[in-house]
Amino acid sequence: MGACGTSSEAPVAEAQAAVQAEGGHNDTDVMYLQMMVAHHGQGLEMVRLAAKSAERGEIRTLAQAIEVTQRDEVKLMTGWLKQWSAPTTVDHAPSAHADHGGLPATGPEEIAALKKAKGPAFETAFLNLFVAHQHNAVEMARLETKQGSNAEAKALADRISTSRADQIKQMLQLMNS
Repeated sequence: MGACGTSSEAPVAEAQAAVQAEGGHNDTDVMYLQMMVAHHGQGLEMVRLAAKSAERGEIRTLAQAIEVTQRDEVKLMTGWLKQWSAPTTVDHAPSAHADHGGLPATGPEEIAALKKAKGPAFETAFLNLFVAHQHNAVEMARLETKQGSNAEAKALADRISTSRADQIKQMLQLMNS
């Protein structure tokens, strides 16, 4: 298995891009997909930085694997939202997400600081920031699996929860090596 299984997930995510989110869906399904598209956008920005700026090969490899997986997931999620005639973007107003704990986001200040970091300081900053970022993905996925109604969206949330938890474990090991 590759970096946290992410490299082996890419063909699976690609095959699932053709999967239709058949059946009913509820507001939680729509909100989850919209939030995850936005969340993945931030994640993609960070892993692209890591793929270029990390000194250690295992961090660059992890970042590249995450990029492939998340890019495929964004295609899948936006496809489902379009299928449901729902907006593919999320309302960034804090009050719009108060009922489910707010919109988890990595702030522009944190990303700006990451862009300025160099060498081992970059790696430490990236790993710390991305562990927190992926923890937010796990929390959002858990909400979907509990309150969503669409089987495909719930299955995606379950896969995201599992893979991000594995990525967190791998990044914690990288922090300690």
